Amino acid sequence: MLRDAVAAEELRRDRLLAGLTLVATIGLLLAIPFALQAGSEFFLPLTAAIVVAIALVPVLEWLERHRMPAPFASLICVLLFLILANAALASIVVPAWGWAQILPDRIDQIQRNVAPLIDFYSNLEHFVNRLIQNLASAPVNQREVVSTAAPPQSLMDLFTTSAPSALIEMFFSILVIFFFLSGWTRLRRSAITSRTSFDGAMATARVIQDVVDDTSAYLGTITVINISLGLSVALALWLVGMPTPLMWGGLVAVFNYIPYLGPIVAALLLAVGGLMTYNDLWWALLPALIMIGAHLIEANIITPTIVGHRLTINPILILISLSFWGWVWGTPGALLAVPLLIIIQTILEAAGKPDIAGFLFEHGTLVHDPAPPEKTSGENGAQSG
Repeated sequence: MLRDAVAAEELRRDRLLAGLTLVATIGLLLAIPFALQAGSEFFLPLTAAIVVAIALVPVLEWLERHRMPAPFASLICVLLFLILANAALASIVVPAWGWAQILPDRIDQIQRNVAPLIDFYSNLEHFVNRLIQNLASAPVNQREVVSTAAPPQSLMDLFTTSAPSALIEMFFSILVIFFFLSGWTRLRRSAITSRTSFDGAMATARVIQDVVDDTSAYLGTITVINISLGLSVALALWLVGMPTPLMWGGLVAVFNYIPYLGPIVAALLLAVGGLMTYNDLWWALLPALIMIGAHLIEANIITPTIVGHRLTINPILILISLSFWGWVWGTPGALLAVPLLIIIQTILEAAGKPDIAGFLFEHGTLVHDPAPPEKTSGENGAQSG
């Protein structure tokens, strides 16, 4: 009986400690998003740099296998990333700024193009208003006219206001990428050799390799697919006479990194661009239709065939990750949502997940179960009898 009381006391203590651990963990998880949001100037470039560095690890290891020193290999990886990033920005930002400057002058053309839709909406609104007046005998509030502010007059204004902090964050990210890659081999070796058991060392090595393989495979594959999609859309837009087709193709490629929401935003931007360019409504909607058709082919045929089941992720987890990181860091967070989800999911699959449902609804705890108590002589005699 004494042993039973001690075992019960240990079980209550274990459940109390597990409950306190669970409450503290929930509090920490609730506080982390606000800390990340408040410190976005530090955490966002740091996280983006780590994700990019992990994706560049296979290139680094290939260069090191060809007997190139780690610092030079890291420098080549950083330069390669900067060349690709600056080429993409140059092909998108400068033409996009030109479109933003001519937008106020094209408002009349956009209104003429959408005049049939506006007339249909106005007639429908008048009908609904009359119906409400007849039923409720109350006046209908008039729709307020919202005035939009004009965009900045020059690119220099935007550069002088936001460039200093952006340059500092970019420089910080580049340094993080370089030092992460230059110390990657030493960091991995230290993480593996610091384990106290052979099984722990092998598990650590496997987790590190899985994180690198899954992240680099996803980003590399999706980058190739998005560039191909952007070039295909740009070619189709060039054939229909759309100005700056490379810019639109670049926007399609960038927004396609954001699952579900990105293609919708790209199609809306192309619809606005078409309304600014063409005089006929249906011809103006053709660029958006081209993008939608290309995206449907890519999402339903090309990507499933190339990616396969290895990098398949639960759509609910993708939506949750998009909502979370988009709320924390905006558009950059949405771009990082899927790579971060892959990294976190890979680590959790290797480390194991706490059995919260078992703790809440069964007798399981978040710590190891105590050894079962030995049976007393009275219980043995009762069983034998």
